[in-house]
Amino acid sequence: MAHSATKGHIAALLTVFIWGTTFISTKVLLADFQPVEILFFRFVMAYTVLWCCFPRWFHMSGWREEATFAAAGFTGICLYYLLENIALTYTMASNVGVICSVSPFFTAMLAAVFIKSEKPLTPQFFIGFFLAIAGICLISFNGSAMELNPLGDMLAVLAAVVWACYSILIKKISRFDYPVLLTTRRTFFYGILWMIPALYLFDFQWAPARFADGIVIFNLLFLGLGASALCFVTWSSAVAILGAVKTSVYIYLLPVVTVATSAVVLREPVTTMTVAGTALTLLGLALSEGKLGRAAHDKIEHVHAKSE
Repeated sequence: MAHSATKGHIAALLTVFIWGTTFISTKVLLADFQPVEILFFRFVMAYTVLWCCFPRWFHMSGWREEATFAAAGFTGICLYYLLENIALTYTMASNVGVICSVSPFFTAMLAAVFIKSEKPLTPQFFIGFFLAIAGICLISFNGSAMELNPLGDMLAVLAAVVWACYSILIKKISRFDYPVLLTTRRTFFYGILWMIPALYLFDFQWAPARFADGIVIFNLLFLGLGASALCFVTWSSAVAILGAVKTSVYIYLLPVVTVATSAVVLREPVTTMTVAGTALTLLGLALSEGKLGRAAHDKIEHVHAKSE
C-alpha cells in the first residue's frame, strides 16, 4: 500500500513539474499560433501517440460510462483550457494563476459530496489551503497590486471549478477498471470533438508553413507528448492511487515550479517575496497532505506510550 502511494506521489510531482514549465513553450508558440490552435494541435498529437502506444479498440460497458468520458473530455480537455486562455486576454496572468490554483479547494468540496470513499475534510486541510494560497499570492503578485477585471477573473474562477469537476470525473473513471492509456485516449477523443465548434468560433487556421520552424516543432512536441500524452496519463494514475483531493493539492506547486523555471530559463529575478511565497506554498502542501499532522500525532503517541 505504501509503495503504491509513493508511486502516486511521484506521478503527481512529475505531472506538476512538466505542467509548470509549459508556459515557456506556450509563450513561444503564441507568436505564431492562437491559443485554440495550440490546444487543438497538442491534443491531436497526444491522441495519435496514445493510439500508437495502445492500438486497441475501446468498448464501453454502457452509455453511463461513455457519458462520463464525454464529460471528462469536455471539462478537462476542452473547456478548462479555453476558459483559462480566454481569461488571459481579459485579465492579468497573475490573477489567472492565483485563481486557478484554488481548484484543489473546489475539488475537495465536490469530492465531499460526490465521492464517498474520499476522507472527510479536516481543519488541517483548510489551514494548509490558506497558507498555500498566501504563498501563491506572494509569488504571483510579488509586491504589485492585484487589478480586478471582473470578466477575466470570473472566467478564471470558472476554469478552477471546471478542473475540479474533471478531477472528480477522473476518479470515477478510475473505478471502471480500464487501462489508464485507454481511458486517457478516450478522454482526449471527446475533448477534441468538443473543440471543433471552438475552432470555427476563434477563426482556426491551418497555415502549414508555420511547421517548418524547428523551434515550433520542438515546443509542439513538448506540449503534445510531454504535457498532454504523458502528463494526463500520470495525473490519472495519481488520482486513481491517491484520490481526487490528495492529488489536486499538488496543483499548489505549479507557481513554485513556474518561478523556478523562469529563473533558470528566462533569467527572471528571484526576490525575497518569491522565496517566502515558495516556503508558504510548500508548508501549505505538507499540511493539506496531512504529513505534518500525522508526524505530530505519531510523536504525541510515542511520548504518551513512553510516559506509561
